[in-house]
Amino acid sequence: MTDFSKILFLDIETVSHEKTYDQLSERIQKLWAHKAEQLAKGDENATPESLYDRAAIYAEFGKIVCISVGFFNGERFRLKSFYSHDEKALLTDFADMLNRFYNTSDAQLCAHNGKEFDFPYIARRMLVNSIQIPRILQVAGKKPWETNFIDTMELWKFGDYKSYTSLDLLCAILDIPTPKDDINGSEVGRVYWQENDLERIKTYCQKDVLAIAQLMRRFNYLPLITDDQVDYTN
Repeated sequence: MTDFSKILFLDIETVSHEKTYDQLSERIQKLWAHKAEQLAKGDENATPESLYDRAAIYAEFGKIVCISVGFFNGERFRLKSFYSHDEKALLTDFADMLNRFYNTSDAQLCAHNGKEFDFPYIARRMLVNSIQIPRILQVAGKKPWETNFIDTMELWKFGDYKSYTSLDLLCAILDIPTPKDDINGSEVGRVYWQENDLERIKTYCQKDVLAIAQLMRRFNYLPLITDDQVDYTN
């Protein structure tokens, strides 16, 4: 049986490092242009500028604006977010939390597609910002099964490495309330750069964290978390 008290559930929201391609330094512009050539895949109309909205998914060209986490305290599920325009500040606070409460060998991080996206993205951006990477995120020298990571998408694969299943789809087929009732991941950049609405992004991110925890409950044949069991702390 999974020990839910040892798990920190998380999700991150990322945006491009600058609002537009033109605002990048000349050096980074050239490097993004090279990346854009790979992304264009023969599309003659694609340009580095038109493809720049994809920069958010690459840690080299994007930044984190929100990390939401959730954890069980008895029967209660608590949600907390680290969000700011200052990436270094939010990552420093997040790292401090990991070092204080999730620095043991049995602590685990859980995310959907976390092994391919959230966990390495956080570690890379910490390195960019000269923040010491917490022990739980360090994977150097470890075999895949030796890491402290739980990936709900990987659990759903049951050994099948050919497919990607979205969090929204899994919630739908497992009868879990959708976390995508306001915005989705493709709209985060617009909400951030055009609407300057970090609060909305935080709320969306927290819904994803709750959905991930609900998936783990379903995978363990446990009752879902009810609304009155959720505490929001910031």
